[in-house]
Amino acid sequence: MTVIARIRPFTNRIINPITRRFAGRVPGFAILIYVGRRSGKRYRTPINVFHRDGRFIFALTYGREVQWLKNVLAAGTCEIEERGRISRLVEPELIVDPTGHLMPAPVRFFLRLQGVTDYLLMTPVSEPAPPPDA
Repeated sequence: MTVIARIRPFTNRIINPITRRFAGRVPGFAILIYVGRRSGKRYRTPINVFHRDGRFIFALTYGREVQWLKNVLAAGTCEIEERGRISRLVEPELIVDPTGHLMPAPVRFFLRLQGVTDYLLMTPVSEPAPPPDA
């Protein structure tokens, strides 16, 4: 368990509703849009996002057991709203990297302090995501 995982209930209840208002427009933040694997409901989760070699990288600060990750892995796809644009992402790949080499140096330092070693990489595609009913 990462250090920050202990505050997840506070983040979900207090921080996420606030950051959801601006995360899709601010650099370094985004809104992850995905469908629940059991409910079929569309969710919008604020998240930090980074880019490397044409891929999107998400540090799994709360670990691998979070529901959004399970839903994205099950579907194999999601959307991301970043800087006002929506992109479809595919090919989720979980990696373990204790060095955090994919992250920018200042971010890498804080992730190491928190004990984060897991990351999700995804590839953007040009066509829009199909509607949820399709």
